[in-house]
Amino acid sequence: MAHDQDHGHNHGHSDTHMDFAEMLPLLEQEAELFTPVYTQAAGWLRDQHPEPELIVDAGSGPGVISCLLADTFPSARVVAVDGAAPLLERARARAADRGFADRFSTLEAELADGLGDLEYPADLLWASRSLHHVGDQRAALTGFADRLAPGGTLALLEGGLPSRYLPRDIGIGRPGLQARLDAVQEEWFARMRAELPGAAEETEDWPALLTAAGLRHSGTRSFLLDLPAPLSDEGRAFVATSLGHRREGLADGLDADDLATLDRLLDPDDKASVHHRPDVFLLTALTVYVGVKA
Repeated sequence: MAHDQDHGHNHGHSDTHMDFAEMLPLLEQEAELFTPVYTQAAGWLRDQHPEPELIVDAGSGPGVISCLLADTFPSARVVAVDGAAPLLERARARAADRGFADRFSTLEAELADGLGDLEYPADLLWASRSLHHVGDQRAALTGFADRLAPGGTLALLEGGLPSRYLPRDIGIGRPGLQARLDAVQEEWFARMRAELPGAAEETEDWPALLTAAGLRHSGTRSFLLDLPAPLSDEGRAFVATSLGHRREGLADGLDADDLATLDRLLDPDDKASVHHRPDVFLLTALTVYVGVKA
């Protein structure tokens, strides 16, 4: 199970505290780079539910995927829901820039508290790597299901595979750096989950949890993002930002050799850094689970 968002800032809080508004550049950078994957997923959902009237993006962040959904479903109204006002402000601006303002709105609400003052039931509710930030995921899924119209679809993006940016042996430091980063990230993720309000341990069998929420599990599909070397400038910028977040947020769990390697990978003046080396790539897979309300 991959939890491959680059969290881990510590600014005077617990080392698992996240300020999503502060993370806006990374969230936007990642979503834009991952657009081919989200486009595939949206097309798959369109084949199953071609004409939703109301789409809700639960945990929308800066609205990159919300706008993609608005583009994929041109007759639908889209509501972006998030707990961070600056992210919703960016989402509204993005929608206006793309000509969706007349059928796009935002709602500030914490997912742990439901979907706030959502006026109408959703025909399609999309939740992309947002549910794992809610302490009681089972209760949140039940809340999502309650907000669906009869026949409505819940599309849950969780898990997949960890992103890979570099070969196993990069010629500096010990081979296997990313595997060790993933192991430390998993430990961090477990602490983050345990410290959430109302945290409840849950086996991450998403089809079973969708069923427990009263939905019919109608399908699961994984989508591959394969951006081979040489990576674009935008891709390199994302890899540098991502590794920089991990260098900062996971430092206590890494040994001196791996920290030194990360410092070299992040140094724009070092020819071995991700800014210059020819072997940087981006390979990952994201998994979407779909449940339908009777």
